[in-house]
Amino acid sequence: MDNTRLHDLTATEQAAAVRAGTVSPVELTDHYLDRMEQLDAAVGAFITTTPELAREQAAAAEDEAFAARREGRELPPLHGVPVPVKDLNNVARVRTTMGSAALTDYVPDVDDHVAARLRAGGSPMPGKTNTPEFGIPCYTENRVAPPARTPWDLTRSAGGSSGGAATAVASGLAPVAHASDGGGSIRIPASACGLYGIKPSRGRVSSGPALHDVTGLATSGPLARTVLDAATLLDVLAGPMPGDPYGAPGLAPGDTFAAHADPSRAPSGLRVAVLTQPPLPDAVVHPECLAAVEGTAKLLRELGHEVDELALPADESMAVSFTKVWSVMATMRPVPEGREELLMPLTRHMRERGAHVPGHEFAKALYTFRTLGQLIADALMTPGTGYDVILSPTVTQPPVPVGGLRDDADPAAEFAAVGRYTPFTPMFNATGQPAVSLPLHWTPEGLPIGVMLGGRYGEDALLVSLSAQLEAAQPWHARRPPVW
Repeated sequence: MDNTRLHDLTATEQAAAVRAGTVSPVELTDHYLDRMEQLDAAVGAFITTTPELAREQAAAAEDEAFAARREGRELPPLHGVPVPVKDLNNVARVRTTMGSAALTDYVPDVDDHVAARLRAGGSPMPGKTNTPEFGIPCYTENRVAPPARTPWDLTRSAGGSSGGAATAVASGLAPVAHASDGGGSIRIPASACGLYGIKPSRGRVSSGPALHDVTGLATSGPLARTVLDAATLLDVLAGPMPGDPYGAPGLAPGDTFAAHADPSRAPSGLRVAVLTQPPLPDAVVHPECLAAVEGTAKLLRELGHEVDELALPADESMAVSFTKVWSVMATMRPVPEGREELLMPLTRHMRERGAHVPGHEFAKALYTFRTLGQLIADALMTPGTGYDVILSPTVTQPPVPVGGLRDDADPAAEFAAVGRYTPFTPMFNATGQPAVSLPLHWTPEGLPIGVMLGGRYGEDALLVSLSAQLEAAQPWHARRPPVW
């Protein structure tokens, strides 16, 4: 096979070629390493590249693939397919900066569970993807790497905090990527980069063993060009691990999320609630983001689903609670003694703010999250009588210019601007429900706009099936950005 265009293949097509022996993990890994060397400086996808490790893992994957063909054994679903890991997560013997100049020398001894699952699944790791410091803002700019830029317009941000993962996939530097989401950090860059991203249900993917999120806001998940690719990566990442504080309901024995992307599993007659009014009183939704939702609602009706417009009153109480919890989380990231001055202004601001949140207020904010989840479950999404899915904009604006949200001189104003850009996404982190962003709209200037679907807790598979149905009706993955 002509390896100059290997990146045109989807991840699942690459995995099938590895199983068949028509593509080797070594040539696939070399292909992506070459593209990273050529293009990464322009798009800012990686903080740390690991070519030696990737080639070593690819050689082992190639040996295993050969043995499996000889012995008639099955291989893991993404065996031999390179998958980068976001630099908020630990990979043994590879530095983890968390996007911070204060942690450039930190090298962990053990894998996070997500990295261990990828390693066990035979996926070579070409590097650690770019993230803002501690994953705090929804753009990807830091002091350890160039900004992550969307390949659809290099003057604009790839979003965050999984901006490096998103631009890696959208630029053809990786077939799929591990990402994470504590307030929208998978869905926001999916929107900015024209990708499909899944924030799984709370407890679907382990956050251990070292960086458990006690708040339940954050989870790892996939970014991909297709629904099937994302669902397949979710199959690799998902599963309970010892010590996990949460556990999402599992699929039936033998079932997979990838199987739910099959056209035969397309859902029918779903009830869909459409929310376009942002929950923050001062947030304004761009006309193109509204058009994306309107177009998706129309498509859903054409596919036989019932779609209702809903208007919920704007309420700042959720934002207040989220800000308290987010700022406390900022204090939990380890900073070596004497290196606080290396932190970015927003990080210092959030850590200072979090240090002054009393314990009872932190607990009360977490109770607010649980109350919201119960309210949605009881009043809006009761099985049989309520809505099955919530449709909304992913973000309020098209991809913003690099530096457009950052304000080092006034980090409080910056955090407020971040909230106005992303008022829709945090709700599903607070409730633990699954949510996805789909690239179903492009502006006349050629910028991608995502729409978000949220489902009941534990019903990730339904979102995958509905996403695949929408993708089949309005395919997107053949679109190519200028950087490809």
